[in-house]
Amino acid sequence: MIGELGRLTSTALLVHSALIQAVTFLVRPAATYRALELDVPGFALGLLAASYAVFPLLLAVPTGGLVDRLGERRLMAIGSAVVLSCSAFLLLWGSSIVALVIGTALLGAGQLACVVGQQAVVANNAASSRMDSAFGYLTFAASLGQALGPLAISLVGGASIRPDTQAIFLLSVVMSLVLFATTFVVPAHVSAGKRQAVSAGTGSAVSLLKSPGVARALATSATVLAVVDLTMVYLPALGADRGLTAATVGAMLTVRAVFSMVSRLLLGRVSRRIGRMRLLVVSLALSTAALAAAAIPMPAWLLFGVMAVLGLGLGIGQPLTMSWLSAQAPAGQRGRALALRLAGNRVGQVVLPSAIGVVAAGLGAGGVFLASAVVVGGTLLLLRGVQLD
Repeated sequence: MIGELGRLTSTALLVHSALIQAVTFLVRPAATYRALELDVPGFALGLLAASYAVFPLLLAVPTGGLVDRLGERRLMAIGSAVVLSCSAFLLLWGSSIVALVIGTALLGAGQLACVVGQQAVVANNAASSRMDSAFGYLTFAASLGQALGPLAISLVGGASIRPDTQAIFLLSVVMSLVLFATTFVVPAHVSAGKRQAVSAGTGSAVSLLKSPGVARALATSATVLAVVDLTMVYLPALGADRGLTAATVGAMLTVRAVFSMVSRLLLGRVSRRIGRMRLLVVSLALSTAALAAAAIPMPAWLLFGVMAVLGLGLGIGQPLTMSWLSAQAPAGQRGRALALRLAGNRVGQVVLPSAIGVVAAGLGAGGVFLASAVVVGGTLLLLRGVQLD
């Protein structure tokens, strides 16, 4: 169970977490395939990709304030309804690049509302001693959904180079309906944040950033997520440089993802044994060492081991920064803090890869991994002065 939630509510929350990620990782590639069917120019694909991040960047902080005022279930229901509308819109009218951009932007807004609501449920209901475990389960469910979405494309598309996008959008409508219905299994009285917000009042994003530990947690979270993206983008380039087949590189990415999922299942137990902040330091150190090692030429079997270690380190980092941030945020502002974290993650996903790519451009893919190791290692400096519980 998660915090004070019953088994049914906990299960519904985890299913909701898996479903929103599955729909997202189903619709976004399908929108790209539809754009390719329309033979759009290359810059339009970039616009399509960027449109997903527009609303999360603009609406993250207001959405966090909304969940603190209205409660988690209402926000999750709103987000699910937006995702359902997006799926139906793409099914019925997704026949132009403009429609695809609008639909993808709506998907980003709906996904934001769902994720903020889910994380606020955990933050407002899990005791501090159980928060790491609760966020570990929540992020495990999200990782599972991220794996199931692309799998659904494989099942629908079969051996074809371009799958039947209309069938995929229809499947996304069905999944979105289940997502919307699942929201109402989470009881309305779960919204502890709503009651706290009344007494705590509202605060700006600037005042929230001034709360002890909040800025450090945001920076650490953004760095870890950006490095996950860099790994997905540059591992194929590293493999190409070293003569590894696409199947081998895909298997390495799968190993990294699987070990991240395993680390999240075991997170609560390990955190209780050695402490949250000590575990965060260990995870960042493991990630730094693995990234630096990946830059060194080595046999493929050894690189598999490095990816496993990297998966453990990066997998632990995300849920731990969630629980750390939830513990540091003032009462009644946890939803806003978690939404601010999502906005910071989006900024990090744009700024850090671009900066690292420019700095390490002359060093090849190996240089990118080495630069990433320096950046992740630098986040350890943010933990100086933090009490290691």
